[in-house]
Amino acid sequence: MEEILFTVKEASQLLKTDEPTIRNLISKGFLKGLKLGRLKVRKAEIERFLSWAEGKDLSDLDDIKDLDYVIQERRDKFKCVQ
Repeated sequence: MEEILFTVKEASQLLKTDEPTIRNLISKGFLKGLKLGRLKVRKAEIERFLSWAEGKDLSDLDDIKDLDYVIQERRDKFKCVQ
């Protein structure tokens, strides 16, 4: 049977991040969780989140930017340094 629910730890492993980041994504509403004993995340929600998050810089969840914008900012900064 295919897994459809993941613990916070399992979700963090799937998304290659740490557990506090998953909890933070849930508390800020970027990732929907459910409480069933422990906090869990549905597989479909992880897939929805990945589709939404693609192309975004999520380093600062209070200031999410498009990745293209961040890359351009870094290029511009590098040009100023030279």
